[in-house]
Order: sequence, then structure tokens, then C-alpha cells
Amino acid sequence: MTPELHQKLTAWRQHLHAHPELSLQEKATAAFVQEKLTELGIPFEAGIGGHGVVATLTRGSAQARVGLRADMDALPITEDTGLAYASTTPGVMHACGHDGHTTSLLGAAALLAADTSWSGTVDFIFQPAEEGFGGSRAMVAAGLFERFPMDRVFGFHNWPGLDAGTIAVHDGVVMASGGRVTITIEGHAGHAGMPHLTRDPVMAAGHLIVALQSIVSRSVDPLDTAVLSLCAIEGGTAPNQIAGKVVIRGTLRHHRSDVKDILLARIGEICAGIATSFDVKVTPDIVMGVGVTTNTPEEAGFARMAADKVRAPVRRDLAPSMAGEDFAFYLHHRPGAFVWIGNGPLRDGAELHGPRYNFNDAILPVASSWMAEVAKTALAAN
Repeated sequence: MTPELHQKLTAWRQHLHAHPELSLQEKATAAFVQEKLTELGIPFEAGIGGHGVVATLTRGSAQARVGLRADMDALPITEDTGLAYASTTPGVMHACGHDGHTTSLLGAAALLAADTSWSGTVDFIFQPAEEGFGGSRAMVAAGLFERFPMDRVFGFHNWPGLDAGTIAVHDGVVMASGGRVTITIEGHAGHAGMPHLTRDPVMAAGHLIVALQSIVSRSVDPLDTAVLSLCAIEGGTAPNQIAGKVVIRGTLRHHRSDVKDILLARIGEICAGIATSFDVKVTPDIVMGVGVTTNTPEEAGFARMAADKVRAPVRRDLAPSMAGEDFAFYLHHRPGAFVWIGNGPLRDGAELHGPRYNFNDAILPVASSWMAEVAKTALAAN
């Protein structure tokens, strides 16, 4: 990684940061990726699973094939960084670092294109719609592994709170499986001064929220891990009318399928109990995500070897996160590893999905070099 390449990547990353696009809308981001791949002389195919792009480099005669993946979408969050290159799209920002992931993968492509020491094929996967919209599933459904028959797949996520440039490699579980929770409570609207003529979904919602919070504390083994967060509630339009309907939205997370079964069963039972208690209709709707992100042993070993080769500090002692990552869906089809690369100190409001978050451009050389090196390490192993 030369200073010149680092400077170029920094400019690319800051351009992407200033022009974020939501999941399923990454048209300009994909066009930017294609433009830079063209400049690098790397062939690609576009429009895979939406706005997905896959570029391919082949050297020598080796038959081994490795995939490297980065995500491209942003979040519906209003930026509060004050940066010169802050988001120019109202209400949308790169609050999770996908701008840095995309740039890092372009950097890895540049490094491998200039390196004649390896043999095999590397596929560079630029994925849309990671933030809960099934981008990995869409790319697989579009024939990702049939059209680009890679043997293994690797990726990373920047990690605020971990020393900048440190690479964390987990043996086994890395990140949680998640599900989207929507609970609709339907009652009978009426005058707030005559509540006896109504069936109040707001009161039922209050009791339901409290009751649901007992699931993790009382139904899940304390030695297990689970999260049930209820994050949004919608209901009512006037201060003197009891509403007819309330909708509660949130998320659940787990590391083991047995825990998922407990969560789903107890949500259903508690909703039924609240419905009976308050004479309302309670309908839970839970859509599960792509599963637990779990590194396979050999590929985790390649990830550590690559970190050593780029002289990055390695951590193996970090606990898995309860955040979710749709890279997991690739791991249903191919062995692989997903690592964290430290983004530097954690600041208030600058955590992942925070309004003051910003990807640390100083880690671009480590991220790009690690991605290039893990591809070479896995190819050489074959």
C-alpha cells in the first residue's frame, strides 16, 4: 500500500460518504464502483441481485477460487458529524462504514491487480442491501455461486472501540442471527372521557412491552445470549381520543437456534395473554434474518495468517456481537471467515449506527491489505 494509493482510496471513501444511498437504491454507488474497476482494468458483471457488482481477477493456472465481499448501502439516519464531506443526502448517512468497506475492497482489487505473485481466481463481491433487506440472499438467488464458483468467501466489518488496525478473528460464532418483530394491537377507538366504551390498545401496548422484556431475563438460560429490543411504537393521533390500533416494532437476536425457539414461543404466548387480558386483538409478525455468522475453522486460520502477514495486531479473545450481519447467508453455502478491523476509540454518538459515526480512513491500508492477503493465503492453500 503506497501513500499514493492510500490517498486515492481516502478520496474515494469520502466521496462515497458524501453520497450515501439506502438499501435497494445503491445505483450511483454501484456506478462509482464500476467506474473505479474500469480504471483499474478489472472486468466485472453488474446488476446481480439488484445493484450488486462482481469483479473477477485470474492469474496463473491454479484452479482455486476465493471471494471477497463488501457491502455498499447506507442507513436512514441524519448525520451530525460536521465533516467537510458529510452526507449531502438529507436523512441518509453511512453510519455503519459500508463506504469504507466498499473502498477497502476496491483497494484490495488494486493491490491484487498489481501483484504477480499469486495464482488462481479472486471474485470481488460488492453487495447491496445489507441493512436488513436481504442483499446477500438476493445475490445468491441470482446465481452468485454458480456464475462465480468460489471455494471460500471472506469479509470484514470495521469495529469502533477496537484499536485502529487491530484484526479480531473469532473461532466460531462472530455475530448473531436476527429477526424483525412487528406486533399489531387492535382495539376499539373512542372518546378519551368515556374509556369504558373503548378497548384501549395503548394501555395493552404498555403492559405488553413490559411483559415481553421478561423473556430474556426469565425464560432464557442466563448462560445463553439473547436480545429482544422494542424500538418503535405507533398509535393514536389525538390527545382526547383512545386509539383504535397500535403497532410495535423491534428486533430479536440470538446465537443458538434453541434460544430462537424459546423467544418465538414466549412472544406468541405473551401476546395471546395480553389479548385476553385487555380484550384486544394482538398479532405478532416475526420475520427471521439470514442466521448466525459463524467462521469455519480452516478459514479463520487463513484470516489470522493474513493478519500476521500484513503485520496487524490480532485479537482472539473478543466475545461475539449481538449485532447481525447478512454475510452469514454466504456462509450457508461456502466456508469462510468474517473478521472485525478496529476503527479506533469509541466516542459518544460515534458508535455503529450513531449520527456522529465516521469510518477511520487510517485503517484503509490494513483493511485492503488484509483482504488481498487473505485471498492469496487461501488460494495458496489449495
